[in-house]
Amino acid sequence: MPTPTQLGFVSLQVSDLDASRQFYADVLGFQLVTPSPPDACVFATQSGALFAIRKPLVDLQATSQLGWGVALWFGVSELAAFLERLEGKAPLIRGLQATPFGNTAIIADPDGYWLTLQETQTT
Repeated sequence: MPTPTQLGFVSLQVSDLDASRQFYADVLGFQLVTPSPPDACVFATQSGALFAIRKPLVDLQATSQLGWGVALWFGVSELAAFLERLEGKAPLIRGLQATPFGNTAIIADPDGYWLTLQETQTT
């Protein structure tokens, strides 16, 4: 019997699609895939994975913390320099920290979703 072995797509429901598109495209530097479906913005990552934000399908105000218990990790080369560039543009939840998985930091997006940034090796 076949089993799932690869994550194919991630989508976050956001309260303000325009503000979140600006954050992910202009602040984090994700590349917008055009055309995107109605009520959504799809971004491509360097590895070819797709990531999307969309207008909500549920009442986002019904919870105090969106995405609680879910961790989204994005690879970033030169993490310290990237964090300097984000200063004042994204809330820093946890600063640069050495972990068993390399250097990481956690920021929040406009809806408060926590995004773990993991330093990747440049080749």
